Amino acid sequence: MELKQGRPQEKRIAKEERVYDLLEKLHIDYQRIDHEKADTMEICLEIEKSLKSTICKNLFLVNSNKSQYYLLMLKENKKFKTKVISKQINSSRLSFGSDEKMLEYLDITPGSVSFLGLMNDHDLKVQLLMDKDLLQDEYLGCHPCINTSSLKFTTEDLKNKIIPELEHAPLMVNLPNPEAQN
Repeated sequence: MELKQGRPQEKRIAKEERVYDLLEKLHIDYQRIDHEKADTMEICLEIEKSLKSTICKNLFLVNSNKSQYYLLMLKENKKFKTKVISKQINSSRLSFGSDEKMLEYLDITPGSVSFLGLMNDHDLKVQLLMDKDLLQDEYLGCHPCINTSSLKFTTEDLKNKIIPELEHAPLMVNLPNPEAQN
């Protein structure tokens, strides 16, 4: 896996191209690694070593009556605890959203989930949830809406440029560290 600067030379699928267009529009410096399909956190952890950044888990969630959808960003070592998150956001019990709704709202398929998919949520159907510990890292990594590439950019660019442009102000949540639970 070779770390490359910026957009690939060859044409990519439309949703990936839209990510590169967005990053260029915002004047964000980023690095990219192209790789085989990476649809598990185990594979992503190997990529994380090459990117030298934190690759966050992105979970597509829905409340129990399916009236509100969420995209939760959290560190790879943290576990999604529906009771903890539901209480913090005053929601009914959360579960994983359907593949169909993920595709409809974010134009993303399972294994490729990324907060960058929020750029496709023009009707603001999905609320961004972000674990506060993610903001402690200098760099974050994610898929560009397809799981055959991974991107690295600064957390500052995420907070100050990308999220404002996506118009999905995050609700900050606090998931316990696994070490603190022992």
